[in-house]
Amino acid sequence: MILYHGSTVKVENPHLTKCRSNTDFGRGFYTTTSQEQAEKWARLKQQRESSVKAVVSIYEIDEILFDQSDIYEVLQFTQANKDWLDFVYANRKGLKSKFYDIVFGPVANDRLFATISLYEEGILTADAAIEQLKTYLLFNQISFHSQKVIDLLFYKNSIKI
Repeated sequence: MILYHGSTVKVENPHLTKCRSNTDFGRGFYTTTSQEQAEKWARLKQQRESSVKAVVSIYEIDEILFDQSDIYEVLQFTQANKDWLDFVYANRKGLKSKFYDIVFGPVANDRLFATISLYEEGILTADAAIEQLKTYLLFNQISFHSQKVIDLLFYKNSIKI
């Protein structure tokens, strides 16, 4: 499986200590199967950091890893639903209760962030937020939350965009 990571620097050796906490799925190294989404992330980070560069790093990983539940804790969300919303909410608030090595699921885009924020503030109910989320095109994200799985990513290349 090919994965992409958007940043302002080439990331040959990702490390968990450099990852932010209180993100959608918690502290982890975030990737996507969509090069387009990784490019959007890179440009967004470029704007936030006033960087001159936007870079997409490309990795390969063996998909068999995701089926090794006897070795790794893997959580997968196939759609933006109440369980996903509650998980994202808990992680953003630092309330995550169970550890996962790998989490798959939808990624919040700018409009999606607004919906989640309204849910977090209690303005939207979970059902109303889920109904609104169904109208958005969602990309995926695969986040790696332990260094042992991050180290299984094989760095292939980086491209400046």
